[in-house]
Amino acid sequence: MKSFKKIRQQVLLTAIVCMRAFVSQLAFGVSAFVEDGAGRVLLVRHRFGHGWALPGGGVGANEPPELAILRELAEEVGLAENHPPELFGLYTRRILWATNVIALYRVPGARIAFKPNFEISGIVWADPSAPPPETHASVLLRLAELTGKTQPNGYW
Repeated sequence: MKSFKKIRQQVLLTAIVCMRAFVSQLAFGVSAFVEDGAGRVLLVRHRFGHGWALPGGGVGANEPPELAILRELAEEVGLAENHPPELFGLYTRRILWATNVIALYRVPGARIAFKPNFEISGIVWADPSAPPPETHASVLLRLAELTGKTQPNGYW
């Protein structure tokens, strides 16, 4: 039988771990350069925001990120066909007290069957060297990395 002291230590340790998880929350997301056969990259317009962004979303509990990006692309833009995803890089971004870690993939050879939905109101296939006006600043940086105009720096 465990002593009271051991039980108290375990309870305190559990409480500390729980408090640290609450204070330093971590969200894991995925995003993608969805590429067609013509060298263009898919950008999306979210209903809840403005401007053009890369498609993506959250990684579910116990879900591998490579599967999460394929699931998100199927849900958001109707991904119908693609070559296997290739990890492009890992990035971090701080939002308030939380930290986001984003796995960015290249998804080549994509075919999309897009229909506007609850989350995405529109899409555009863009030349990565000449993205459309209103493209998010973070996406402009990622596209510059994709085209070799700058080196990835790890910050979203």
